[in-house]
Amino acid sequence: MSEEALGDDVVVSAETRPSAADLAKRLSTSERLRRRRYELLPTTGPGAPFTEVQGRGPGESVAPTNLIELISSISSIGVLQPVLVEQLPDQSVRVVAGERRLRAVRWGAVHHPDNPHFKTVPAIVCPGPLSEQERRIWQLVENLSREDLQPGELAAALLFERSAVLTTKLLVAEVPVPPEVAYLEDPVARWRALDRLRVNAGCHHVGAPWEEVLRRLGIQLRPEKAKALVRAFAAIPAEISAEMDAAKVALLTRMEYLRLGRGRADAAAELWEAVKATERPELLGAAVRERLDHPTLDAEGALEAAQALHDAADEARARAQRERVGTATSDGPQPVPEDVAREAARALKELLAALRAGAALDPYLAGSFALFATELGELVGEAAARSEVAAKAAAA
Repeated sequence: MSEEALGDDVVVSAETRPSAADLAKRLSTSERLRRRRYELLPTTGPGAPFTEVQGRGPGESVAPTNLIELISSISSIGVLQPVLVEQLPDQSVRVVAGERRLRAVRWGAVHHPDNPHFKTVPAIVCPGPLSEQERRIWQLVENLSREDLQPGELAAALLFERSAVLTTKLLVAEVPVPPEVAYLEDPVARWRALDRLRVNAGCHHVGAPWEEVLRRLGIQLRPEKAKALVRAFAAIPAEISAEMDAAKVALLTRMEYLRLGRGRADAAAELWEAVKATERPELLGAAVRERLDHPTLDAEGALEAAQALHDAADEARARAQRERVGTATSDGPQPVPEDVAREAARALKELLAALRAGAALDPYLAGSFALFATELGELVGEAAARSEVAAKAAAA
């Protein structure tokens, strides 16, 4: 079992890793982490973040081969996900998460000083020094923010973080926030209680913009999508939202489910129970649409119609696949021109011989060759499989 120390008394294993919502809730309970802010920091010189060696070696002025793709991406579109840094008492800033991004930007600043994407690095700055537990929680939140989170879990994390932003701004505006409000376990209840405090205090100018919430969590998401996620999460009962997360029900289907539930909450709940009983959650979207189009249809009838639609679609896809395979078999796969294949093989042999002899290679070319090698292996395997299918068909 792989384990990660989360603090002096907390251990996280792969099986018990906290959810994004749990971690966002922990972030909101730390006064230092609640005071995070977004800044563009200089890559070099005063105010630039520094990184302590974390097992990768100290060569920040030399681009390792495994940074080539990252450097190339940053040179074109910049750093998409901010690094996380803590501001120490001497005003220096130390990286908590994002060492590879920082190394890539620094390499670019040295070798491509005219590229604006390498002049600064976007950062979430937190007053430090942080405890080891706070650092690990923050690092885990960043890791989870890059995963394909389910809508309910992501919405809960967004609400906890939005509540943290609003709590900080209310305190700055000298509006007291009772502990029993700040630490409500239900993210929807916490946000609504804080919003009531804001309105009752007449602080209509105080808010928690979605853009700020998303930056602080480091999640690449449009504000409109965040609003939709939270709207669905707040409207669907918590236990059903959790079940939909487990069944990987998409946001669009949940929004359609909410349309069905407007004024017909019992009908929506009944349909979800029927879908669960089939153990085919992929039927929910079609079943909801059937009930929306035919209001008199009961859950069983909607489910039967949805299943028939799915089965018909599956058969159509299978038929199309059979037709494609048949066409490929009858015509045979088109061969790669012999002169192209032979020239490529010759060049590859020369490259391999030079590398085996210890020859140096431009870092960008090294990254390109690594990508080519991966794709080439996949495509060669697919081509061999097509040739085998054609040979079997010819033999038959």
